[in-house]
Amino acid sequence: MATEFDNLPFDSGQDYDRESEILKVLGHPIRLKIVAGLMSQSCNVKKIWECLSLPQATVSQHLALLKNKSIITGRREGVEVYYQVTSPEAIRIVSAIFGDSISCK
Repeated sequence: MATEFDNLPFDSGQDYDRESEILKVLGHPIRLKIVAGLMSQSCNVKKIWECLSLPQATVSQHLALLKNKSIITGRREGVEVYYQVTSPEAIRIVSAIFGDSISCK
């Protein structure tokens, strides 16, 4: 007997593990703000903690987790490290949430 759920567009071949992991990491408001801001421009730690009005240590801890989950990467310029979002999954998720209204001012 067929049910109404038999024709739903669930993709059973899709691997949702990576997206699920990213959603868990982005579930914290500070990390979501960091990723949304970094999608508009790459920033160093100082710029990020100034934008968020948070202590440098707090921002560094969140950046470390984002780096460990391969959501962002850092590139060194002299003594400073500039971070940018490199995960296409994270970009897609954050874009779905905020659309074109992403910025770090």
